[in-house]
Amino acid sequence: MTDRSLASGSGFRVIGTTPIRHDATDKVTGQARYGADISLPGLLHGKVLRSPHSHAKIKSIDASKALALPGVKAFVTSDDMPVLSGRPMDVLEGSPLNPKFLSNNVMASGKVLYKGHAVAAVAADSVHTAEHALSLIDVDYEILTPVLDGREAMEQGSPVLHDRLFRSEGEFFRPGGLRDDDDDGPPTNVASHFVFESGNVEQGFTDADVVVEREFRTKPVHQGYIEPHSATARWDRDGRVTIWGSSQGHFAIRDFTALVLGMPVSKVKVVPMEVGGGFGGKLVVYVEPVAAMLSKKTGRPVKITMTRTEVFEATGATAGGYIKAKLGATKDGSITAASAYFVYESGAFPGALVNLASLTIFAPYDIANVRSEGYDVVVNKPKVAPYRAPLGPPAGFAGETLLMSWL
Repeated sequence: MTDRSLASGSGFRVIGTTPIRHDATDKVTGQARYGADISLPGLLHGKVLRSPHSHAKIKSIDASKALALPGVKAFVTSDDMPVLSGRPMDVLEGSPLNPKFLSNNVMASGKVLYKGHAVAAVAADSVHTAEHALSLIDVDYEILTPVLDGREAMEQGSPVLHDRLFRSEGEFFRPGGLRDDDDDGPPTNVASHFVFESGNVEQGFTDADVVVEREFRTKPVHQGYIEPHSATARWDRDGRVTIWGSSQGHFAIRDFTALVLGMPVSKVKVVPMEVGGGFGGKLVVYVEPVAAMLSKKTGRPVKITMTRTEVFEATGATAGGYIKAKLGATKDGSITAASAYFVYESGAFPGALVNLASLTIFAPYDIANVRSEGYDVVVNKPKVAPYRAPLGPPAGFAGETLLMSWL
């Protein structure tokens, strides 16, 4: 076969051709339907009241004025949600997850842990009425000192986000949970501590002719998808709920929503719409359970669509953090040892995948003596979400920059 025949696609159905994307026509003609495009008979519009404070106790919530506003049909808080366990459990084929933290991120319970944390929600006949109702809800806060830096959060005497946070230790990463009632250990903001070690790192640095060491500081970076989160929920009389929305994994959204609502998975159906970007950030539930609760209370479908401000204030970016890395090598270019220390900020709830960063930083190289240590630390920021190879890029940047420093 000649290059000419291959280039022309002769004898092939796909190779050498320019196939049209299966979804292209609908998108360029405006026929594609996204989460916010759903409209059902009797549709109500939901809006979420969010905390103006980074760290505060919720002393009371008075929604009487909001409920008296014509057009307002329902009001919900965390009191309308089931109380879930604070122990990590395996969800989605072995992925560890803490039910209580998942639920408390959807709706604050007792405390707000970041600016933008959901406190309450309303459903009304129109978006404008729902927004007006939010301004009539009176929340009494006791403002607490926030902690926004991971290393500061690790210090003794730092403000504590969760009174009974359990610190997970070991080679295998699991997200932190809550301690048992009889565990009187000291309070901490460290959710997980991960260590990977191979060979003799100290000897490797001793054998090196050149040793370089650098520190790096990264900030949270949001995925920046163009389409805000949107979900429309319809709670049927038989106790089943159907949710239309934009997500990167409707089975994950189904399972998470069922968990937060305390329902069997078999009673939750998630219908995926076209998704206007995600990059990892739409694998998490935010408004889906809230829309479902409002629909249950009203007996009518409820749609909640975030504003751009809400997306940035209340949804997860990738974790910011601190990296200290060290590399040793001989004059002939052989790397004799490498070490890395990570402190990653998971936001208000555990979940920064420090294990992936620890295993990524020196992965391209054959190094006999390696040690990576990472900490998953809670701070008063939105809980992190995946973003294109979670925490791999900052770790890879640190490792490659270190190598270039030596060269």
